Amino acid sequence: MQRLDRFLSEAGVESRRKVKDVIRSGRVTVNGAVCTVPEQKIDETSATVTLDGQTVGRGDRRIVVMLHKPAGCVTAATDARYPTVMEQLPPQYRRLMPIGRLDMDTEGLLLFTNDGDLAHRLLSPKKGIEKCYYAEHAGTADAEDVAAFAKGCVLRDGTTCLPAVLEPLGEGKSLVRVREGKYHQVRRMLASRNKPVSYLRRISEGTLALGDLPLGMSRELTNEEIERLESVHFDEKFFNQN
Repeated sequence: MQRLDRFLSEAGVESRRKVKDVIRSGRVTVNGAVCTVPEQKIDETSATVTLDGQTVGRGDRRIVVMLHKPAGCVTAATDARYPTVMEQLPPQYRRLMPIGRLDMDTEGLLLFTNDGDLAHRLLSPKKGIEKCYYAEHAGTADAEDVAAFAKGCVLRDGTTCLPAVLEPLGEGKSLVRVREGKYHQVRRMLASRNKPVSYLRRISEGTLALGDLPLGMSRELTNEEIERLESVHFDEKFFNQN
């Protein structure tokens, strides 16, 4: 058994002193019931504790969180000049590590976890996890652009990208699906085709879709979602279909 205030403090919600005020304000529930007593004892191995409706993670439980990252923040733990993605997360999740990154001006799906093995799997180029982006850009993508992406774009600095899928959506809009994560890759790929990007949002990664998660909000993945994400493998035929 463990005191509630100590449990929340060790989960990274706040300092032991500040977490008492959080509990007394009625923002915390234990097994579905509001608890305002910091000294209350809980079974830390089985109790479900929430803060503002979000489950507070325990150190022995694998956690994966999806954030709808807004533009204007950087993927870093701290930054002297700009807000960070960690500041977008509820306090109980701020000890998680981001899986990959999105640049400051890009919105969309960004994952965080306390599972280093899962992070490595999703980032490994050998796994080829597909990431899909919605892009708004100058001009209209055509068949030549689609073919260039399918072959593997050559960027302006001479870097060659792996084959990717470009799906034109009409004037100034496209979907781009890639299986690697070079620096500013999608923006640079479209720029190499003389279609500079004005807006970019990652809308899916592997089996996960951003869906209707509001901008700036986050949610914890279910065990089923995590298991499906782990089972994803690269399908060579998919990237050669064009």
